[in-house]
Formats: sequence, structure tokens, C-alpha cells
Amino acid sequence: MTTADLAHTDRSAARPRGRLTLARGSLIALVLVFAAIAATTTYRSGTEAKTGGKPTFDPARYATSTYEPRVVPAIKKNAVDIATLHKAIAADTEAAGKQYGHRAGTGPYSYAATLTGTAGAVQNGLLQVTVSGLDKARVSVQVGPAINGTALRDAAGFITFGQFTNQVEYADAATALNTEMKDKVLKAFDPAAVRGKKITVIGAMTPLTADVLTLTPVSIEAAS
Repeated sequence: MTTADLAHTDRSAARPRGRLTLARGSLIALVLVFAAIAATTTYRSGTEAKTGGKPTFDPARYATSTYEPRVVPAIKKNAVDIATLHKAIAADTEAAGKQYGHRAGTGPYSYAATLTGTAGAVQNGLLQVTVSGLDKARVSVQVGPAINGTALRDAAGFITFGQFTNQVEYADAATALNTEMKDKVLKAFDPAAVRGKKITVIGAMTPLTADVLTLTPVSIEAAS
């Protein structure tokens, strides 16, 4: 074997060692990278990950903490006589809304309102009420069992879409407030007991026209 052959053999034998050293170095570097990632990663539960770290929205808990402490006082404080609202809405819906109502975006205005009138029959979950001076308007109060709409949420004036994660939570909040109202107001209310009698109702409404005024109540009492 010549000197050249020996040199060639030495170089060939050295190559695998170089590659092995490089592979080991790359493996060590990769291990260090994964270790750094693991050290700086915060693991969240499935619920936290889906909600960005916020607790899952609980409609019933929201209603309990919001309906009586905040919604009812706001509606009672801002309630406008329904005859005044009828006249204003009939004259100029937009002006009436700006003066007395609340709304989100370009939807219809919702109002806090009060009325005193004579209770009539219940038709399709609505207690008909005859209010003096509103002969041309159909006035009624939601008494269930189904309570529809978002008037309680929208007429309160302080509940906005931006307070919720999405449209589903926003809608669930309105439904939960209606349910809470049923428990606090309608559960002990007997429409048959007040038929033909004067009652005073405070509540919220979202009328599409001045001639159909339907209140979602927060208070129903015998008129003095």
C-alpha cells in the first residue's frame, strides 16, 4: 500500500466521526430548544383555552347578579308614562327614541315605561290593559308562560354587546333576565285575580309602532 493509499484510508475513516460529532451537536441543540419552549409555556384547561382565560359565561348567574340589583332599579328610575311615549313615538319615532329610549346599533328603540289601567283578559300570554287616552293603541303586558324579546336587557341602558364574548352570550343574557323576571314577578301573579281592576305596571318595551305597546314587567301592583 502506497503513502497515498494510506492517506486516503485515513481520510475515509475520519469522515464518519465528523458526521457523528455534528449529529450529536444538532441533537443537543434541539433538546435545548424544546427545553426552553417547555419552560416558557403556560398550559390552560380546555375551558380556559376556548374562552381566552375567561370563565365560561353562566346566564343564570348573570341574571341573578344583574336583574334585581341593576336592571329593576334602572327601569323604575327611567320609566316614562306610556301615554307620553305613545304620543312621542307616533309623532317622530327617531326623536322619541333619542329622548326616551335606548338601542344598540340601528335596531328599534327600547323604553322603560309605566302605565295605569284596567286589566282585561289574557290572550296568547298577553294581559290586555285598557289605558285612558290610548283608545287607538293596543296595550298589553307579558304574563307568560313564554316571555319573548330582549326589552329588559335593552331598555336598562347599561347592557351592551361589547360586554359579552359573542352574540350567543348576548342573547342568552336577555333570555336569562326574562326567566329571572318570571321567577320574581310572575310566579306569584294571578291575572284572573286582577281582571276588571286597576293596576299599575312598570316595565320595558320595544315597540315597532306606536299602536302596539307590549310591556315586559318588572312590577305589577294594584293601583291606588
